[in-house]
Amino acid sequence: MASSIVPIASLLLSAFFMLLASGLSGYLIPLRAVQEGWSTFEISMIGTGYAVAFTAGCFIVPRLVLRVGHVRVFAVLAALMSISLLMHALIVDSLAWIAFRGLAGFSIAGGYMVIESWLNERVTNETRGTVFSIYMVVAMLALMAGQFMVPLGNPMTATLFMVCAIIYALALMPTGLSSAQSPQPLTQVSVDVRGLYYKSPAAVVGAVLAGVIAGAWHNLAPVFAQSNGLSTATGATMLAIAMIGGALFQIPLGRLSDRMDRRYMMMVAGIIGTCMCLFTLIVGTSGIFLFLLSMFLLGSVLFPIYSLVVAHANDYAQADEFVSVSSGLLIVYGVGTMLGPPISGLLMDQFGSRALFAVIGVSFAAYGGYAYYRTFRRPQAEEEERVDFQAIPVARAQTPQTYELDPRVELVSEDEQSPDSQ
Repeated sequence: MASSIVPIASLLLSAFFMLLASGLSGYLIPLRAVQEGWSTFEISMIGTGYAVAFTAGCFIVPRLVLRVGHVRVFAVLAALMSISLLMHALIVDSLAWIAFRGLAGFSIAGGYMVIESWLNERVTNETRGTVFSIYMVVAMLALMAGQFMVPLGNPMTATLFMVCAIIYALALMPTGLSSAQSPQPLTQVSVDVRGLYYKSPAAVVGAVLAGVIAGAWHNLAPVFAQSNGLSTATGATMLAIAMIGGALFQIPLGRLSDRMDRRYMMMVAGIIGTCMCLFTLIVGTSGIFLFLLSMFLLGSVLFPIYSLVVAHANDYAQADEFVSVSSGLLIVYGVGTMLGPPISGLLMDQFGSRALFAVIGVSFAAYGGYAYYRTFRRPQAEEEERVDFQAIPVARAQTPQTYELDPRVELVSEDEQSPDSQ
C-alpha cells in the first residue's frame, strides 16, 4: 500500500485541498444565499452556472494544456478558484454570483483533469485499482471535512470565503513543487449522443436523470436544510450521511448488477429513491433520527445510479470504446446537472422546500421505470461482453480523466496486448 501512495502523495495532497475547499464552498454559498433572502430559483441558477462552466471546462482545458502545459494551466486554474471565492465575499449579488460560481466550476473541472492525468501517468496496471480506491477515499473525506468547516464560522461574514480561497491556493503547492514529469495530453472530449443512444438508450436517459437528481441535491439540499430550521451542523451531517450511504452501497449494488440484467438494479435503485423521497415528503424533518436515516438510504442509491449507467453502457460497447463512451455519457450527465437546479428552484419557490424531494422522487421513478421498460425492448448483453461494475468517486463530479484512471482501463490494455488480438 505504502509503495503505491508515496509516488503520488503530492498529487493526492493537491486533490485533498481542492476537494476540501470544494466541500466548504459547496455548502457555504447556498447557506449565505438563503440568509441574504434570495429566492430559491436565484440560488438554483448559481448552481446551474457552476454546472455549465464545469462541463465547458471538460472541452476547453485540454486545449489550454496542449498550448502551455500542465503546470502553468494548473497554476492559473488554482488562482481562478481563489479569485472566485474572494469575489463572492467582495460582491454580494445573485447575478454576479452566477458568474463567480461559473468561474469556479470551469477552474475545478480543469484542476481535476490535470491532477487525474498526472495520477494516471504514475500508475501501472498492477496499482491502478489501489490508487483509484485511495483517490475515492481521499475525495470523500476531503469533501465531508469541508462541509463540516462551515459550522465553525459565520456564513454572513467574509471569513469562511477567505479561508476557502486560501485552501484553493494551497492546492497549487504540492503539484507545483512536484518534480514529477508532466503527463501526456489530456483526453479530448467528443460527444456522439445519437451513437450513445443507439448503443444504450437506457444509459443515455439514465445519465440525464441521474444528472437532474445530482444537480438538484448538491445545489439545493443545503437550502432545504436551512429552510426547515436545521442547524448548520445538522445540515452538514445530512449531506455527509447521504455520501456515506452512497460509498457503502456502491459496491454491493454494483456486484449485484454484475450477476443479473443491470437494468433490473437500475429499476430497484429507482424504487428505493422514490420511496425515500415520498417518506421525506410525508414526514419531513420532524423526527431527526428518521430523517437522517432516510437521507442515508437515499444516498445509498443517489450516488451509485450514475455508476450503474456507465457500466450498462459499456456492456454494449467495444473494449477500446470504454473511455470515449464514459466521457460522452459524462457530458449527457452534465446536461442533467444543468436542468435539475432551476426546475427544483422554481417548484420550491412555488410549493415550498419539500418540492426538492418531489423533483428527485419523480426523477428516480422515471429512471427506474425507463430502465425496466427497456428490458422488454432489448435483451441483456452477452456474459462475455459485459464489463465489471466499478464504483466512482461519490464526493465529486467526474471528468473524462477520471475514466482514464478507472481500473477497467487495465482490462482494455491487456486485451490489446494479448496474442489473440494481434
